[in-house]
Amino acid sequence: MEKLKVLFLCTGNSCRSQMAEGWARHLKGDEIEAYSAGIETHGLNPNAVKVMAESGVDISDHKSENVMDYLDKDIDFVVTVCGHAHETCPIFPGKAKIIHRGFDDPPFLAKSIDSEQDKLAIYRRVRDEIRDFVMLLPEYLVSKSE
Repeated sequence: MEKLKVLFLCTGNSCRSQMAEGWARHLKGDEIEAYSAGIETHGLNPNAVKVMAESGVDISDHKSENVMDYLDKDIDFVVTVCGHAHETCPIFPGKAKIIHRGFDDPPFLAKSIDSEQDKLAIYRRVRDEIRDFVMLLPEYLVSKSE
Protein backbone atom coordinates (compact mmCIF):
# COMPACT_ATOMS: atom_id res chain seq x y z
CA MET A 1 0.00 0.00 0.00
CA GLU A 2 1.24 3.48 -0.84
CA LYS A 3 1.99 5.72 2.12
CA LEU A 4 -0.22 8.74 2.75
CA LYS A 5 1.66 12.00 2.29
CA VAL A 6 0.86 14.25 5.26
CA LEU A 7 2.07 17.82 5.70
CA PHE A 8 1.85 19.26 9.23
CA LEU A 9 1.49 23.03 9.04
CA CYS A 10 1.89 25.77 11.65
CA THR A 11 2.87 29.42 11.69
CA GLY A 12 6.65 29.19 11.90
CA ASN A 13 7.50 25.48 11.51
CA SER A 14 9.60 25.67 14.65
CA CYS A 15 7.77 23.58 17.25
CA ARG A 16 4.33 21.94 16.91
CA SER A 17 4.53 20.94 13.24
CA GLN A 18 8.10 19.72 13.80
CA MET A 19 6.97 17.56 16.71
CA ALA A 20 4.10 16.17 14.64
CA GLU A 21 6.43 15.32 11.75
CA GLY A 22 8.86 13.68 14.17
CA TRP A 23 6.16 11.58 15.82
CA ALA A 24 4.62 10.59 12.48
CA ARG A 25 7.98 9.43 11.13
CA HIS A 26 8.77 7.61 14.39
CA LEU A 27 5.39 5.99 15.09
CA LYS A 28 3.71 5.75 11.68
CA GLY A 29 6.58 5.68 9.20
CA ASP A 30 5.23 2.50 7.61
CA GLU A 31 1.90 4.21 6.77
CA ILE A 32 2.70 7.92 6.51
CA GLU A 33 5.26 9.96 4.61
CA ALA A 34 5.43 12.97 6.92
CA TYR A 35 6.52 16.54 6.24
CA SER A 36 6.20 19.84 8.08
CA ALA A 37 6.20 23.46 7.04
CA GLY A 38 5.17 26.90 8.19
CA ILE A 39 3.39 29.91 6.78
CA GLU A 40 6.75 31.52 7.68
CA THR A 41 10.05 29.95 8.77
CA HIS A 42 11.24 30.65 12.31
CA GLY A 43 13.98 28.03 12.65
CA LEU A 44 13.91 24.97 14.90
CA ASN A 45 12.90 25.55 18.53
CA PRO A 46 15.61 24.12 20.83
CA ASN A 47 13.10 23.17 23.54
CA ALA A 48 11.06 21.19 21.00
CA VAL A 49 14.23 19.33 20.01
CA LYS A 50 15.04 18.71 23.69
CA VAL A 51 11.67 17.29 24.75
CA MET A 52 11.37 15.14 21.62
CA ALA A 53 14.84 13.70 22.33
CA GLU A 54 13.65 12.83 25.85
CA SER A 55 11.05 10.60 24.16
CA GLY A 56 13.58 8.99 21.85
CA VAL A 57 12.70 11.02 18.74
CA ASP A 58 15.53 13.00 17.15
CA ILE A 59 14.33 16.04 15.22
CA SER A 60 17.62 17.93 15.49
CA ASP A 61 18.31 17.59 11.76
CA HIS A 62 14.89 18.96 10.72
CA LYS A 63 14.81 22.25 8.83
CA SER A 64 12.21 24.99 9.12
CA GLU A 65 10.49 24.99 5.72
CA ASN A 66 7.96 27.23 4.01
CA VAL A 67 4.57 25.89 2.91
CA MET A 68 5.06 27.42 -0.55
CA ASP A 69 7.73 24.77 -1.19
CA TYR A 70 5.03 22.10 -0.91
CA LEU A 71 2.34 23.50 -3.19
CA ASP A 72 3.61 21.46 -6.15
CA LYS A 73 3.98 18.24 -4.13
CA ASP A 74 1.39 15.47 -4.27
CA ILE A 75 0.16 15.85 -0.67
CA ASP A 76 -2.84 13.81 0.55
CA PHE A 77 -3.54 15.70 3.78
CA VAL A 78 -2.50 19.04 5.25
CA VAL A 79 -2.95 19.06 9.03
CA THR A 80 -2.97 22.59 10.44
CA VAL A 81 -1.78 22.45 14.05
CA CYS A 82 -2.46 26.09 14.95
CA GLY A 83 -5.28 28.54 14.30
CA HIS A 84 -3.17 31.04 12.36
CA ALA A 85 -1.97 28.37 9.93
CA HIS A 86 -5.53 27.13 9.49
CA GLU A 87 -6.80 30.63 8.73
CA THR A 88 -3.98 31.44 6.30
CA CYS A 89 -3.37 28.04 4.72
CA PRO A 90 -2.93 28.44 0.98
CA ILE A 91 -5.07 26.53 -1.46
CA PHE A 92 -3.35 23.27 -2.39
CA PRO A 93 -3.79 22.14 -5.97
CA GLY A 94 -4.89 18.58 -6.52
CA LYS A 95 -6.38 16.23 -4.00
CA ALA A 96 -4.96 17.56 -0.71
CA LYS A 97 -7.54 17.70 2.07
CA ILE A 98 -7.02 20.22 4.86
CA ILE A 99 -7.80 19.03 8.38
CA HIS A 100 -7.45 21.28 11.44
CA ARG A 101 -6.23 19.91 14.78
CA GLY A 102 -4.94 22.76 16.91
CA PHE A 103 -2.51 22.48 19.80
CA ASP A 104 -1.36 25.04 22.38
CA ASP A 105 1.73 27.07 21.42
CA PRO A 106 4.54 26.13 23.85
CA PRO A 107 6.83 29.12 23.11
CA PHE A 108 3.94 31.53 23.66
CA LEU A 109 2.83 29.87 26.91
CA ALA A 110 6.41 29.54 28.21
CA LYS A 111 7.55 33.10 27.55
CA SER A 112 6.08 34.46 30.80
CA ILE A 113 7.48 31.61 32.94
CA ASP A 114 10.83 31.92 34.69
CA SER A 115 11.55 28.32 35.70
CA GLU A 116 13.21 26.25 32.99
CA GLN A 117 11.54 23.09 34.32
CA ASP A 118 8.10 24.72 34.22
CA LYS A 119 8.75 25.88 30.65
CA LEU A 120 9.77 22.37 29.62
CA ALA A 121 6.66 20.96 31.30
CA ILE A 122 4.54 22.93 28.80
CA TYR A 123 6.56 21.58 25.87
CA ARG A 124 6.24 18.04 27.25
CA ARG A 125 2.46 18.33 27.62
CA VAL A 126 2.01 19.52 24.04
CA ARG A 127 4.53 16.91 22.81
CA ASP A 128 2.44 14.17 24.43
CA GLU A 129 -0.84 15.59 23.08
CA ILE A 130 0.64 15.60 19.58
CA ARG A 131 1.91 12.02 20.06
CA ASP A 132 -1.57 10.90 21.12
CA PHE A 133 -3.04 12.57 18.02
CA VAL A 134 -0.47 10.99 15.69
CA MET A 135 -1.30 7.57 17.16
CA LEU A 136 -4.81 7.99 15.66
CA LEU A 137 -3.40 8.42 12.14
CA PRO A 138 -4.11 7.70 9.37
CA GLU A 139 -7.62 6.55 10.32
CA TYR A 140 -8.50 9.93 11.89
CA LEU A 141 -7.61 11.80 8.70
CA VAL A 142 -9.55 9.44 6.47
CA SER A 143 -12.64 9.64 8.70
CA LYS A 144 -12.52 13.47 8.79
CA SER A 145 -12.29 13.70 5.01
CA GLU A 146 -15.33 11.56 4.22
